[in-house]
Amino acid sequence: MATPLKIDFVSDVSCPWCAIGLGSLNKALEAIGDAADVELHFQPFELNANMPPEGQDIGEHLTEKYGSTPEQQEQAREMIRARGAEVGFDFAMGKRSRIYNTFDAHRLLHWAGLEGKQTALKQALFKAYFTQGLDPSAHEVLIYLAGEVGLDKERATQVLHSGEYGAEVREAEQFFHRHGINSVPAVIINERHLISGGQPAAVFEQALREIMAKPA
Repeated sequence: MATPLKIDFVSDVSCPWCAIGLGSLNKALEAIGDAADVELHFQPFELNANMPPEGQDIGEHLTEKYGSTPEQQEQAREMIRARGAEVGFDFAMGKRSRIYNTFDAHRLLHWAGLEGKQTALKQALFKAYFTQGLDPSAHEVLIYLAGEVGLDKERATQVLHSGEYGAEVREAEQFFHRHGINSVPAVIINERHLISGGQPAAVFEQALREIMAKPA
């Protein structure tokens, strides 16, 4: 009988290591196959909750937030690009020059979860930002992506323009902050086990198999 795995994937749309972590998790779950009965939920986390609507230049942002030099940023970009390639994700670094506010994207993801399309929308958002260089805070981008994954575009427009699910997103963010989640990705298995960071697929697979082997 398949072992139930409830996975809460706490992440931000603008976090490259979250895209890598999701790719690694997917590869690990493919390797595990039918041995696991997976229930996957994407939970909100904003790396830059106070980011203004116009966003900020990435180089400027990284220098202000982390004190990194252009050389260090270039090294980090190459590492991210290489790790993405390992899990089949394309980071087109030349197309992405700004970082944006992601609150509306999280509201749309919350609604997508109610409609059974959350994973598809999450993957579409990562691709839109990191591969295509699109603005994940722009309503026209979010509405287009909703339609691309089979969601109702008129309802998506309503959600974005009304502020719906804002309270639910804030509540979820506060819940995970209260429980010690201060960096992402944070992958929580069965509400008890934490796997932190954009780990390689083999690390995810080993951790998941160990959790599955433990008595319920």
